[in-house]
Amino acid sequence: MNIFNVVFHSNLRSVCVSGAGMSQLSVLVPLTGLFVLISSTFGSESSVPVPVTCVTRGADLVEDGVVVLCPPDCTQWRVSVFGTGIYASVSSVCGAAVHRGVLGPSGGPVRVHKLQGRQNYMSSYAHGIQSQDLSRWTASFSLTKPLSVPLELTSDTSTTDLPAAAQPAKKPLKKLSVKKALTGGNKDCQMDIAMVIDSSNNIGQRRFNLQKNFVTKLAAMLRVGSTGPHVGLIQASDTPRTEFFLTNYTQPKELLFAIKELAYLGGNTNTGKAIMHVAETFFTQENGGRRGHPRVMVVLIDGWPSDDLEQAAMLARESGINVFLVSVAKPAPEELTMVRDKDFVKKAVCKDNGFFSYLIPSWFSTTKHVKPLTQRLCSLDGLLCSKTCYNSVNIGFLIDGSSSVGDGNFQLVLDFVAGIARSFDVSDVGSRIGAVQFTYDQQLEFGLFDHSNKDDAVKALKRIPYMSGGTATGAAITYTTQNLFRRTGPGRNFLIVVTDGQSYDDVRGPALAAQKQGITMYSVGVAWAPLDDLKAMSSEAKDSHTFFTREFTGLAEFIPALVRGICRDFTENN
Repeated sequence: MNIFNVVFHSNLRSVCVSGAGMSQLSVLVPLTGLFVLISSTFGSESSVPVPVTCVTRGADLVEDGVVVLCPPDCTQWRVSVFGTGIYASVSSVCGAAVHRGVLGPSGGPVRVHKLQGRQNYMSSYAHGIQSQDLSRWTASFSLTKPLSVPLELTSDTSTTDLPAAAQPAKKPLKKLSVKKALTGGNKDCQMDIAMVIDSSNNIGQRRFNLQKNFVTKLAAMLRVGSTGPHVGLIQASDTPRTEFFLTNYTQPKELLFAIKELAYLGGNTNTGKAIMHVAETFFTQENGGRRGHPRVMVVLIDGWPSDDLEQAAMLARESGINVFLVSVAKPAPEELTMVRDKDFVKKAVCKDNGFFSYLIPSWFSTTKHVKPLTQRLCSLDGLLCSKTCYNSVNIGFLIDGSSSVGDGNFQLVLDFVAGIARSFDVSDVGSRIGAVQFTYDQQLEFGLFDHSNKDDAVKALKRIPYMSGGTATGAAITYTTQNLFRRTGPGRNFLIVVTDGQSYDDVRGPALAAQKQGITMYSVGVAWAPLDDLKAMSSEAKDSHTFFTREFTGLAEFIPALVRGICRDFTENN
């Protein structure tokens, strides 16, 4: 029988276990809930399990056949799992183990077998975990239950018996549990952010570690979360390497741990290739990009790049991506002869206005730059490259609900305005939709800030009940100006008036007042709507802001022209 000597250090941060016939085992148990094994060497085939976290990936494990000890409640974490049965090495080991059925929600030991990369990892749902598909990855792993395991981690309070000589007191030892503090994140910074870090020979291992510390502090201050910023990371080297996508880590602890685990690559500083890679693939919905959310790329360069940035940066700008370039330790005068393009910073950024370029003298003085850089990344108004007509406009619909329209035609009007709304990226940080119905009276059906996604806004439009009554279009324009657009700034506000007849009051005065407040007006007339009234309401140029059809069924034909018109006006005004 082996005799065990167990020593619990007074600060409860480490446990030392030794016994006859086996080498010493040291396990660090940080109070943060992350478990890190320092040494585990046993003489038998069944190795001591290495404590890991819910977000530890297969790629993070060096040895083949290693037994890891998963904490409980990994099903409550948003773990990333790619594949079924055979998993891509970028997957969470513990998440994959639960998905495979090797582990239950209470955690425990599992053996990880390293495999070669493959194509077509299949998605499936099992045991509370939804795995994702992946077209190709460079390495894989599978999982089995270990035959025997000396140590086990649980979340229960236990009364572990110790030998009498080593037992300091007869009271239960409460084992540490891993708990997740869910956070919605910083709602004032709902950006999708790609971090492109320098992993070239130029930076070297020491400064690479300083760079990781800086990125970790930056990520912590951003405060990621499900309704806050999402962060993914790419390493720039000979070829770009995506370490994790935007939705792989949406909780702060997961993200910070993933950054700290990054391995240095070496190679050339092919930053242009990395920017091109991000612009082409990184922000797609399949990779976790959110519709309507600003896209930000933060590029860190130590010194200068090895390749050209101009073409890649142009693609990024055309794709609506705000490229920030953080240059650390800029080239010294004697090094300028080695720099192929001395204007690489100006050519890389979203706009050469000083906002998107950031200079840090040294990796040893980055801490004081974390807060000001974070403030720039979260400045929605400053992100000029993400401002397109599709994600930056406020559109109000002023809908005639008078008796002459009729219930059936009113539904055709609702289909028409819903079709316009579908053309825009409606979100709480993107475009907004609101609606007012009018007869003699006015009804605010819903405001610009009532629905934060396109589906809800479209459903709200389709559910508007028909009022029936007279026609007072002028009073309705005044009401809409004062009630629908009161919390918005100029340059992005559009009002589309849809009416089928002549107004009983003046429309010219209210329309001019609305336009002076920065509201661009389009008028859409049907049936008996007078052309003079329609043009009186429209913004200049009148012909391009005025539409008329004899039949309500003809409204749908105006949707493409109206959307193009809004985009034209937005571009000219911004």
